[in-house]
Amino acid sequence: MYEPKIVAFFCKWCTSAGADLAGTSRLKYPPNVVGIRVMCSSRIDPEHIMAAFRNGADGVFIGGCHPGDCHYQTGNYQTLKRITLLKQMIEDLGINPQRLRLEWISAAEGQRFSEIIKEFTQQVKNLGQLKSEPLQ
Repeated sequence: MYEPKIVAFFCKWCTSAGADLAGTSRLKYPPNVVGIRVMCSSRIDPEHIMAAFRNGADGVFIGGCHPGDCHYQTGNYQTLKRITLLKQMIEDLGINPQRLRLEWISAAEGQRFSEIIKEFTQQVKNLGQLKSEPLQ
């Protein structure tokens, strides 16, 4: 049975801490996500996302601080601009933009983290396995 591969980039200050809270609270969510901690969501270069897709990811998730709460002041606003443009670009390359998701999750939102990961995993599963032909 097909299980999607999801690469996730988590802001160290918020989403990563939210993931830790979900774990310590023993909240369940699918193990499909491979998390990568970054200092700020704005440090994620579009090439990192494209490399994830090229190397077999069926979906890419980005979690950052809520707008106005970024430890680096405007990092999450920069991320929002980049991801909006990148979704348009990947669609032009033949990748469904629903395979790329950006969410704001704080350190206190372990339950929200768990729910969003469940939802995104199911969404990617419904889309099916990503064929890598357009990216080669």
